[in-house]
Amino acid sequence: MSWSSVSKSLLAVCVITEFAVIFAENFTCEHSLCINGDCLINGSCETSKSCFSQTQELKMPELSRSQTLHEKGCSPDECTELAFSATLGDQRTFRYDHRCCAADTCNQTDTQSSQVPAEANGVQCLACYMEAGIQCTPTLLNCTGSETKCVSVIGTDAGINSPPSIVMIGVGCATESACNLNMTVLKTVNIHSFCSSGFSVLPTSSPTTDSTGLPPTTSTATDSTGLQLKSFSAVLVLISLLLLKVFF
Repeated sequence: MSWSSVSKSLLAVCVITEFAVIFAENFTCEHSLCINGDCLINGSCETSKSCFSQTQELKMPELSRSQTLHEKGCSPDECTELAFSATLGDQRTFRYDHRCCAADTCNQTDTQSSQVPAEANGVQCLACYMEAGIQCTPTLLNCTGSETKCVSVIGTDAGINSPPSIVMIGVGCATESACNLNMTVLKTVNIHSFCSSGFSVLPTSSPTTDSTGLPPTTSTATDSTGLQLKSFSAVLVLISLLLLKVFF
């Protein structure tokens, strides 16, 4: 066999192998978008990357309603899984769960956002939630489940406004995966978050004794808590300024 024939044969093998790899990597994903139960998109897509399934849920107990978003589709780039939760002032909770898979219709099953267990984990954070024109009263929040970090978050309009308008500011308990995020949630809000070790709070276990050897009175404990909550208003302003400095 001549050298030219060998070269042609090798080229043919390479081309066939390349096409085989390409076709082997392509698969179909479910493509859908449902907001508060109303599905705006319902179909399928093809990708050589991966499929994704995402669930977001914002609960607002004081309004007896919640916002939910279920989205599935083809990942345009490398898919990165992320799950986090946060509980802010007024018991507003947010759950986010983004999962990846790589097989035909592997994202068909709905992703259910995990619920935070009711058991307290021993961590306390100051909690507050503010929207435009609405102030909040700082409170102490007992963190539960895997929400072991004190989080501060600011949300801005995801539109094209420059500078972006502030939608909300909140602090409370969160999972560690909720720290240092810069992303869009619920299609309309850009969130920026950071976590801290928390503020100094009064112990919830056995009370300590004062100089007389007796436990502090209830009024003293109440006064101390009041001072902490009052000082938190100033801390919240500082948090807001710090967050604004990060992305402006």
